[in-house]
Amino acid sequence: MTTKGAPVPQPAGDDGHVLEFRLPDLGEGLADGDLVSWAVDVGDTVELNQTIAEVETAKAVVALPSPFSGTVVELLASPGDTVPVGAPLIRVRNDLEVTDPPTAEDRRDVLVGYGPEAEATSRRRKPTPSMASTTPSTHRAAATPAARKLAKELGIDLWYVAGSGPEGAVTVEDVRSAVPVTGPRAKPGAELAAAAQQNGHDAGLIESRAREERTPVTGIRKRTAAAMLASARTIPQASAFVTVDCTASMELLDHLRTTKSFEGLTLTPLALVARAALAAIAEHPGVNAAWDEQNQQIVTKHYVNLGIAVASDRGLLVPNLKDAQTLSLRELCREISWAADTARSGNATPADLLGGTFTITNVGVFGVDTGVPLVNPGEAAILCLGSIRKRPWVFRDELAVRWTTTLGLSFDHRMIDGELGARFLATTATFLEDPLTLLSRV
Repeated sequence: MTTKGAPVPQPAGDDGHVLEFRLPDLGEGLADGDLVSWAVDVGDTVELNQTIAEVETAKAVVALPSPFSGTVVELLASPGDTVPVGAPLIRVRNDLEVTDPPTAEDRRDVLVGYGPEAEATSRRRKPTPSMASTTPSTHRAAATPAARKLAKELGIDLWYVAGSGPEGAVTVEDVRSAVPVTGPRAKPGAELAAAAQQNGHDAGLIESRAREERTPVTGIRKRTAAAMLASARTIPQASAFVTVDCTASMELLDHLRTTKSFEGLTLTPLALVARAALAAIAEHPGVNAAWDEQNQQIVTKHYVNLGIAVASDRGLLVPNLKDAQTLSLRELCREISWAADTARSGNATPADLLGGTFTITNVGVFGVDTGVPLVNPGEAAILCLGSIRKRPWVFRDELAVRWTTTLGLSFDHRMIDGELGARFLATTATFLEDPLTLLSRV
């Protein structure tokens, strides 16, 4: 993945050979990224294009390569921090002497950003003792991320702490040495027990209770939360449901799995539901639309970027299949499997996750009959597939055991009225009740 031009590293501090790498534009108009982890530490030697960190942005994890070589002087962010594009990430001491800065022609693409072949360094004169100021500098003091965090918690100004780490960086031990010891701090459990005794409660009972657990909302979950909040606040949503006898669809899937055409493919009911939904969209294109707030217009899309909601260890991801209306059932099987595997492995790119026009979520895999999902911002509707199971059903005026499922449709009522939503849902159900009717639309 490349970007739209990472800034040329800038000399930092009073040493002309200390270069500062800023978070580059990661593409897709993203304004920031969450730092997942560092691959280097203060004092490490890095090579050109060596991975120095991982950043999560737009639900994708991207490896950041170093645009220059040298020794790490300072890490300017901690894992979990949200870093704006253009903000400094790391400072590296580079001892190469370069008289002129590289031109645009001298730079070549790297994994993320445009790293120069040989980075420019300026020869700024170091300050003499007479030039030194007695007040703290406006530049950030060099310190390890752990030391910086501890200093913040203790309210200590790092400029007044002598560093003993590499290149004079302040370490955790340096920060601790700057704190006067006033006595051992009581453990949280002891504090709770003392408070309980003062209030007349059983201290043993208080101590035995499980403590609260706080999980930082970062990365995928943070962006999902923001998107769902925007959905609930800005989209007037309505829902409709239909229960479907999909016995014929299950029989068709059983037959197709034995054919050579689907050999090696994972043919699931989701693929057939996706094919039925795409055929229903062709008949009711109004459900595949977006709301243009600025111009107060409904933008109907004549292509379908079909989003497939995928549960991953890092949260909910919705990769979309570009131009899914052109895909056959066999191709849908392959693309859905690829999208799910890519999302769960953390290899989905921003391009895979952005630009969806209509989404399907499958809660049936969790044994849930149906649900009321929120519409993804930028789309008009989302289809929910419930569990498929055998139930008593009236079939040809007789009670029988049939495969059934419930489909739910949530939609933006500004673009889709009840009639359109109901017609789309009924058409999708008809295709699943009699899947052979899809043949004329494949």
